[in-house]
Amino acid sequence: MYIFNPEHDLSLANFSSNYTPPASAVKMAYDLAILPVWYSKQSMVVAEGEINRAFLEDIRDKLPLKAELISYSDVAKQLNSSQSDKIIPWGWNPLLYRKLISHGVPESHLPDMAKLQLLRDQSSRKHAVSLLKELKCENKDYCGESYYFKELDELLFYLNSAKGDKVLKMPLSGSGRGLIWILGEITDKQTDWCRRVIKGQGGVVAEPVLDKVVDFAMEFCLVNGDADFIGYSLFSSASSGAYKGNVLISDEKIESVLAQYVDPELLSQLRESLKVRLAGLFPDYNGYAGVDMMICNTLSGFKIQPCVEINMRMNMGVVSRLFHNQFMNEDGEGEYIVDYFKKPESACKFHERLQQESPLKIKNGKIVSGYLSLTPVTADTHYVAYVIVK
Repeated sequence: MYIFNPEHDLSLANFSSNYTPPASAVKMAYDLAILPVWYSKQSMVVAEGEINRAFLEDIRDKLPLKAELISYSDVAKQLNSSQSDKIIPWGWNPLLYRKLISHGVPESHLPDMAKLQLLRDQSSRKHAVSLLKELKCENKDYCGESYYFKELDELLFYLNSAKGDKVLKMPLSGSGRGLIWILGEITDKQTDWCRRVIKGQGGVVAEPVLDKVVDFAMEFCLVNGDADFIGYSLFSSASSGAYKGNVLISDEKIESVLAQYVDPELLSQLRESLKVRLAGLFPDYNGYAGVDMMICNTLSGFKIQPCVEINMRMNMGVVSRLFHNQFMNEDGEGEYIVDYFKKPESACKFHERLQQESPLKIKNGKIVSGYLSLTPVTADTHYVAYVIVK
């Protein structure tokens, strides 16, 4: 049974079962609750409401979706009636633990607090800092610097002595959150932020700002101490660092895009190295893990920053990869986008306009061209996940 809980990163950072996520995260979870039907194959998806059920029935008339919907109140009943079912959320945290317990799910089907604490440690950005250093020792064609400071004085010394702009990161935070940009000298307000983060999370990650050319990721699935490469993610992000969307093309085409800047053999070496290093770094973790990367323009040419982030959870890059593999032809191209519409009914107007401008065309169960919303769109919708296939 799959659950979309995008508040996961923030909940894990807070690590309290009584945590109250921001309204935006709650609304995103509500609007996009049915998203797992696109990557869960024949499994059940926890999504409440008639709107989601009607949406799924409509989609089934167009594409071969076999997922079934189930409400939170029926999760425990389903677990009791089937020995094979397990719960697979976007990510595990104490808030989701409490929610499932409140709906009668037995503790035996949930990770205990020790496992959740381990996941919290595994999700810290401090591991990306150490992995970057290890990878740079392997090859001179990797670039980037990343430091984890536990003491404010050491952080301030680095910021004052190193040239150029910097970005500071909370060890644990949501996508596009928990970042501040140091443009020139650090301000008193930013210093206070650093002091609070060090006190609350044990440290701050600091990095020089690079001349980024391309955002991409390598996606892996870790199971019982082994890591398998499942595909590339070619994505775009806002200046704040927040995720915007993915390019929907085959792995081979993504490699050809990246090969305009770097040797494909370097990508192959990095892929194989990460399989070994991720398995060694997280031997007790089972699930998806994405390593965000960049191609950057440096004084000595284009280089790969091979470990910007490690996402120890399901992520949009995996969703887009699996979507392309299952619902598009190998040579199909398009975009996967998660968008936010602030004004009431603006999402609905956008949806209706795109349906008119880019009518959906499907052949043999594959999307050939056009616009398709992957989640329901109503007058109250603010978040929409959709694809546009060229």
